[in-house]
Amino acid sequence: MKRIYLEETVSTNEFIKQFLTGGEDVVVCAGRQTGGKGTKGRSFSSEAGGVYLSALTFYEHFSAENAFEIMAHAAVAVCKTVSFFGLEPEIKWCNDVLIGGKKIAGILIENVLSDGLVRASIVGIGLNVVNPLAGLEGVAASMAELLSAPPQVETVRDKLIEELFLPTSFRDYLGYVKFLGKRIEVTEGDRRYTAIAREILPDGRLLIEENGGSRALSSAEIAIKFQG
Repeated sequence: MKRIYLEETVSTNEFIKQFLTGGEDVVVCAGRQTGGKGTKGRSFSSEAGGVYLSALTFYEHFSAENAFEIMAHAAVAVCKTVSFFGLEPEIKWCNDVLIGGKKIAGILIENVLSDGLVRASIVGIGLNVVNPLAGLEGVAASMAELLSAPPQVETVRDKLIEELFLPTSFRDYLGYVKFLGKRIEVTEGDRRYTAIAREILPDGRLLIEENGGSRALSSAEIAIKFQG
């Protein structure tokens, strides 16, 4: 596996795409991103002091039906990384990693699909370590503000890369999900309502109970706000 370290780039996900034709697994890390990408086209704050990396992995016989495993694995790798340094993370469906209700990491997955298979995946991760979070104090957190002695960025980076290449299971993912069985607020298009979160299915859909009936929702359809 090739590793590339950059002081700065627009986006590690965009940079790593030049290796899509090479067939070799690659990890690209940057000290800072000037155009970090989040889900649904959002920007991702990427000032110096965070871990910003993308991992490109190639597959031979990986069914697209199981693509959620990539997302779940990335979220677990982040959780295991911050747990190693003494924090207690949880996963907000489907892949936001929170500590104390605040987001400590962002994950962006871009898969290359063909003939019902995942041919390659790019897993982009931004993890807040000692980077400033100006304007995001109410929704985001960094390891620096949660630990009395925050670790070095390079140490966190290397631990995250290690975890990304260790096996995990769907059971590991569910172990970090704390809201099942609780009432949640769902925004689905123009409709907002409350429901009970019952189960996360292996394909990543969330099974909810609403007005006595059950149905499964995909991550692309809704945003969730937890209720106490």
